Amino acid sequence: MQPLIHPFVAAAAVAMLAAPAQADTITDWNTKVGQILADAKLGTPPAVRAMALVQTATLGAVEASPRDASVEAAVAAANRTALIALVPSQKDAIEQAYQAALAAVTDAAAKAAGVAAGERAAAATLAARAGDMPAGPEAYRPHAVAGAYVPTAPVAVPTWSGRRPWLMASASQFRPAPPPALTSDTWARDYNEIKALGGRSGSGRSAEQTEAAKFWDYSLPPIYTNVVRSVALAPGRDVLRNARLYAAATQAMDDAMISVFDAKYAYNFWRPVTAIRNADNDGHDGTARDASWAPLVDNPMHPEYPSGHSILASSVGAVIKADVGAGPLLVLATTSPTAPGITRRWNNVDDFVREVSDARIWGGLHFRFTTEVSNVMGRKIGELAAGKVLAPQH
Repeated sequence: MQPLIHPFVAAAAVAMLAAPAQADTITDWNTKVGQILADAKLGTPPAVRAMALVQTATLGAVEASPRDASVEAAVAAANRTALIALVPSQKDAIEQAYQAALAAVTDAAAKAAGVAAGERAAAATLAARAGDMPAGPEAYRPHAVAGAYVPTAPVAVPTWSGRRPWLMASASQFRPAPPPALTSDTWARDYNEIKALGGRSGSGRSAEQTEAAKFWDYSLPPIYTNVVRSVALAPGRDVLRNARLYAAATQAMDDAMISVFDAKYAYNFWRPVTAIRNADNDGHDGTARDASWAPLVDNPMHPEYPSGHSILASSVGAVIKADVGAGPLLVLATTSPTAPGITRRWNNVDDFVREVSDARIWGGLHFRFTTEVSNVMGRKIGELAAGKVLAPQH
């Protein structure tokens, strides 16, 4: 779940924000927002929260626009208002995108009405969510024996479970059962799988598996909202349906982050690298220690169980399934800054979700039992979002 920022991202953002829209106003703005959040260098959970706020404001703008208003102007104003409040450091890029969008609206009265509707919708969304962050100082307590050194790098968002969810009744609503016992067959099975496939050297991974693991090293919102874009660009869709799709997907993603960090810090389960280097202490005869084992992908600074990527993928997948229903199959696709020039594609949602989970095993970051539990959590959250946000479409 590390927010990897690459130099080409900033350059790409300038070109993208200046380019004419190639899709409807919802998908076009979502792409711009993804670049703006990447340039703001937010970590993954804060960026996911910001994206959910922007997409919810966008839906509000579309739903509240009067008949004589420009929906394009309303969407632009909602995005601008929300983004300036959330990432003021990116004001110049936000204003550039906003002015370019308004310049394409030639009816002055419709433009003014749309801007007013969008600004009201964004203000209402921000006000409604003003108390969603935990109050009080961060007080994470490192686990250590008195006098013993532990790594002192700060952990990621230890207070995230104190946030107010969009959809769930509480952060712990979908908290899973504890990880399997270290004496269990499941533990030995999944330990040996990741030890064999997830290492930096001497691994049994294929070249394709290595490519997928590196691709999914990135976790900021665009890697998932681009999958949503695959659906939004299908023929026959309208602005309102796409606004609901993006709002449902990003609210599900944000609740997924709340849920996964609640469970992570509740269980504080060790990462594979820790387990493999200390296997002589786990009490299981079927797990052999490797003193020099390291994962292919660097570890993020939070506990292993559950998996952030797996819960994000499955929450988005559940929303897409609910939106598409029994309609024609769509090819899902996305790109990643950690695998430049590569586009990964899937013929169905299940293949997409499965690859994300497998990639975290191949990257040496998560045990299979963790990805399985995370997929169940994400599916439940995505179904909540579908019922509460997509429901008017069906």
